[in-house]
Amino acid sequence: MEDPELAAIRASRMGQLQQQGGGAGGAKGEDDGAKQQAEEQMRRDLLATVLDSAARERLARIALVSPERARQIEVILLRMAQSGQLRGKVSEEQLIDLLDQIDGAQSKTASGKGSIVFQRRKGGFDDDDDW
Repeated sequence: MEDPELAAIRASRMGQLQQQGGGAGGAKGEDDGAKQQAEEQMRRDLLATVLDSAARERLARIALVSPERARQIEVILLRMAQSGQLRGKVSEEQLIDLLDQIDGAQSKTASGKGSIVFQRRKGGFDDDDDW
């Protein structure tokens, strides 16, 4: 249940990667750099098909402030697109909702770490009790 446009873009990019990998006889470092650039371009193209213009602008602004957070959002969006969970382009409001969901999930996990919870038993024996 994959988007045909997304599948076509992915197939063309994979063909380009295979052509670059097969025809290049240069150094391994150059090969890795070209491969990284091709993967980055493929990621940008996929995001362009998944996001509308306002959502792309917002994601770009987020990347200016927090690159790792923007990368995390991109990974989530691409995973959702590949699994067929997205029905059409993601609007800015949907992106904001996704950000809120991520914030909620992170705050729940952050509040659970480092905190100590004491559970007192009622009706138990104390050291002050006489035997």
